[in-house]
Amino acid sequence: MSSTRTLRWSEEDRVGAGRLRWGAWVGLVAAALGLLLPSFSLFLAGQGSLRTLAFGTALLRATGLFVLIGAAFFVLSLFLYRRAFAHLRQSSPEFALASALCLLGSVGFLLILVAAAYLTGSASNLGSCLQGHPSNALSCMETNQPLGAYTAIVGFVLGWLGGIGIVLGLWLASDHFEERTIALGSALYLLLLLLALAPFLELLFTVPGGGYLLLLLPLVGVGAPTMVLFGILPRTRPSRPAASA
Repeated sequence: MSSTRTLRWSEEDRVGAGRLRWGAWVGLVAAALGLLLPSFSLFLAGQGSLRTLAFGTALLRATGLFVLIGAAFFVLSLFLYRRAFAHLRQSSPEFALASALCLLGSVGFLLILVAAAYLTGSASNLGSCLQGHPSNALSCMETNQPLGAYTAIVGFVLGWLGGIGIVLGLWLASDHFEERTIALGSALYLLLLLLALAPFLELLFTVPGGGYLLLLLPLVGVGAPTMVLFGILPRTRPSRPAASA
């Protein structure tokens, strides 16, 4: 049944499915580099679990570098998702809004790249300002690098809207390809967006238990593209040609 549907796909469907697959692969790498490594290192530093891991210049530079690389991969992932939705829009016009939101998200992550560069370049000043409290991050950035602080805020908002585009596009794709696993990936992306609000709000004021969300955030970030891959990979594997008589 699955192979029959694959053979009936239009060219836009085949290209769109391939873009979804690559978007999920790149999104998985982005989540690992931009969320998993920075979140766990900041969590351990905040808990004081390791004496060698504390808030300081080295940790901030490493975190900024990983966020920088992760944001670059997120830009590429959003581009691939947007291209997938643009191809699928040829047969299903409802993908147009998802494609437009992903475009906004791409701009947002480019701004986050700029903010991460500011963070990496001013790590020594920020480290002395933070004094071990991540909730001071935004006020410290406003003091030391105000342009970087406002760039991060605008980038986060636009990037969040781009995430909504991914959620919407994947939900539509789950119906389009008749694959519920893609819908699960869409739901996890939505949960990721909701979880991302808590650490961001913690930059403004202390959120009770917000530090523990740093552990859940990267796990959901890795799980979302993984579910998309589970849903789309069986549909994009080339079928074996029939043996000649």
